[in-house]
Amino acid sequence: MDEYRILAINPGSTSTKFAVYFNEECKLNKTLRHSIDDLSGYTNILQQFDYRKGMIIDSLLEEGFEVDRIKFIIGRGGLTYPLESGVYLVNNEMLLHASQGVYGQHASNLGPLIADYIANQIPGAQAFIADPVVTDEISDIARITGHPNFEKRSIFHALNQKATARFHAKKQGEIYEDMNLIVAHLGGGISVGAHQKGRVVDVNNGLDGDGPFSPERSGGLPTGQVVDWCFDSNMTKDEVRRMVVGEGGYVAYLKTNNAKEVEELAARGDAQAKLIQDAMAYQVAKSIGQMAVVFDGVVDAILLTGGVAYNNYLTDYIRKKVQFIAEVFVYPGEDELEALAKNALRVAREETQAKSYHPKIHTK
Repeated sequence: MDEYRILAINPGSTSTKFAVYFNEECKLNKTLRHSIDDLSGYTNILQQFDYRKGMIIDSLLEEGFEVDRIKFIIGRGGLTYPLESGVYLVNNEMLLHASQGVYGQHASNLGPLIADYIANQIPGAQAFIADPVVTDEISDIARITGHPNFEKRSIFHALNQKATARFHAKKQGEIYEDMNLIVAHLGGGISVGAHQKGRVVDVNNGLDGDGPFSPERSGGLPTGQVVDWCFDSNMTKDEVRRMVVGEGGYVAYLKTNNAKEVEELAARGDAQAKLIQDAMAYQVAKSIGQMAVVFDGVVDAILLTGGVAYNNYLTDYIRKKVQFIAEVFVYPGEDELEALAKNALRVAREETQAKSYHPKIHTK
């Protein structure tokens, strides 16, 4: 069997994670932490490019890896324009849109940029991304919001949701593209997707404030109250955005975004922590119920994943609410580096073909 050497890169807000795989075997998995002081000199994400890619290259050399033998470099996809699920070759159009942050500024925008740079230093290497957060497969009817000035955007935990769905299908001896699955990613943000025969035809935009609240996001708020609050409080646009993303959910109610801390407080009898934790689980269960409607109730399985899915109390709460729809499976955690590496390996083994990035652009 051929040996394929893969470098997977996942830039986050306070860390840069990367891993080296030889086929399915992880040879190195490293997290480079970035303190507030480290990043304070950069006014935007793009300015961090040299700093972060330099740390990756230095670390690889320090670990003694023959970098020239790594031929597949895959980065986490950023907030480019929407595109369908799959593995994509990095091209100039993608690099431009990632640099511009056309759907927002996030460290993941550096994923394709760093992957492309490293690939260009290695003869015969190629750069890819896979299942970025802007993966968009939602149906036309799901895109309608209720007012023509607004259109639903598909921004969700596509990489982990897709990887979990494929893993479950394989474990059951089934094919992902033949199944109807509801996948709930429970993390700092929460997204609940309806996977219909391999396509996520409906999903909440957990970044912009749609769906359940989460440890640090407000979720769907009462629109009228939000309008009044914004105008009456003279909040700036940035302040309102922080209320929706970063300072909502657990942060707003309990002054922490640490789901484990809230779990422990609730277990020790803190009534407020228990109420808020239960409310989050309640909202997740309701969202799962909504997604069951997409399939006319014909659901093969419900999958709970993400870091918060380690909380057995919370997953049991959700299970009791939704198990009448379909059997519930819990796959806690998320290994985005492994998911990236597996996608690159699928291309290397010609199990799938890398796509060209030519995005759908929604103007509303």
